[in-house]
Amino acid sequence: MKKIFKLLTLLSLLLSITSCGGFKAKRIDADESDEMGLEMTDKWMVRDSEISVDKIIRKIEKHKGFQRYLAKTGKTPKIFIAEVQNQTSEAYFPIEDFNDEMLNKFSESGDFILIDAASRDKLLKEIQYQNDGMVDPNEAKTIGRQAGADLLVFGSIRMKAQKRKGKTLKEYTVNIRMTNLERGIEVLRTRIRVNKFSKSSSVGW
Repeated sequence: MKKIFKLLTLLSLLLSITSCGGFKAKRIDADESDEMGLEMTDKWMVRDSEISVDKIIRKIEKHKGFQRYLAKTGKTPKIFIAEVQNQTSEAYFPIEDFNDEMLNKFSESGDFILIDAASRDKLLKEIQYQNDGMVDPNEAKTIGRQAGADLLVFGSIRMKAQKRKGKTLKEYTVNIRMTNLERGIEVLRTRIRVNKFSKSSSVGW
């Protein structure tokens, strides 16, 4: 009987400890997430990518030289977005997220036709398969009918950090260029900046 009592007491104690150290989570919006993130880190976050690409799209829309180029061609440009390069000293900079955000925003704008570089090899294999006699010739797609890009979009992200007495200022610059593939002429160049300030105390962040 005493053993059973001791066992029940131990289980009760374990349950009370577990309940005291509970876990709680909630969904928050992007702005609230950004504010909370800034309390924990001064590194580049997904929200920085979203804000930066939005600014880039707005700058492109207002770029006088690019607007003249569009007026002269009189058509929706087909663009090939090359990878924006991480040239910061941060090895774990989320450059893949930034590149995905670029593709999404350019697509959402409706002002461009995107050439899908990532799927080009898979598309070629499928077309070759269709033309190897495995598909009805009347339905098989023809090699050489893929659209070619008019413009190549590429760029880089750099970061300069300044530190003094526990304070850090990170100055990120996002540089984007757009070049006419046929003529090799640059039709657009733009840059945006993201500054992040942090301060550490003697007992931590």
